[in-house]
Amino acid sequence: MKSDSVATRRVWIMRNAMTLLTLAIIIAYAAFIQWVWGWGSVLALWQTVGLGTGLAALSALLATYVLRAWRIYDYFPQETAGRFGALLRLSQVQNLLNVMLPFRSGEASFPLLMMRDFNISLARGTAALLVMRLFDLHALLAAGGIALALEADAIWAWILWGAFLLLPPLGFMLHGIGLRFAARVLPAKARRLLAEIEAGLPADAAAFFRAWGATLLNWSTKIAVLAWVLGLLGGLEILPGLGGALGGELSSVLPFHAPAGVGTYPAGISVGAIAFGAAATGPLSADLAQAAVNTHLLVIISALVGTTLSLLSARAKP
Repeated sequence: MKSDSVATRRVWIMRNAMTLLTLAIIIAYAAFIQWVWGWGSVLALWQTVGLGTGLAALSALLATYVLRAWRIYDYFPQETAGRFGALLRLSQVQNLLNVMLPFRSGEASFPLLMMRDFNISLARGTAALLVMRLFDLHALLAAGGIALALEADAIWAWILWGAFLLLPPLGFMLHGIGLRFAARVLPAKARRLLAEIEAGLPADAAAFFRAWGATLLNWSTKIAVLAWVLGLLGGLEILPGLGGALGGELSSVLPFHAPAGVGTYPAGISVGAIAFGAAATGPLSADLAQAAVNTHLLVIISALVGTTLSLLSARAKP
């Protein structure tokens, strides 16, 4: 009996190893913040900007989660029709896993959850995820291009930015050529997989532009909110605030993203803000570090609140 109990405990630990590791890192992170600054000093920054401002920032971030779920809802209209609450829950669970788990391992949950809840094949779900992540990366880089163009203050910079902005529609216009070429050179078995991948692409130009537009709106809102928060908490001007917001978000899409973004997300904020003119040393750099930690906490809290609300919303449905 004792051996069975030990075996059961080991199985439970193995199944929940990633969650336990994440919780351990978060606890260590909380202890580190207390040791370096003290939680009272960190949270006091929010008292200076006011509770209303914090709630407004949190609400704006939650709105981006709803928009992100709508993008998936519109991407698979037949499979998800009438089940937006369930899809919102799925989207939020996947977002929380991405925030909490290291090395972008949370991404694998999307095609699995879409297959379980909406009977969408793994190949199609994975292809759709790849397209949406390419949209996300392009939108982030385009936002970074705005900051670079503002810093350069030259016509050529805006021309380059405009050309980069138009890459996704150009790629969609040419994707048929690439698929036809692949169908000619691939063996028969691979062609069946290619058909699944093609099914994971936007159905037509209208669907493409809706998904692309939702992506641009989603990321422009999120970056603007984070830059605004950094400006309030760290006293940053517009360009360093944009750089910090972009640095934090870009750190979260890298393969070495730490569990819950502990360390990597605030570091990304600091690096991005300094790259666009924030002070690298002295008292202002200390203010930036505390603002980066608070902004990171806001992102984590928004993911937790968003997931909780989506679960409650889904349960409220008959």
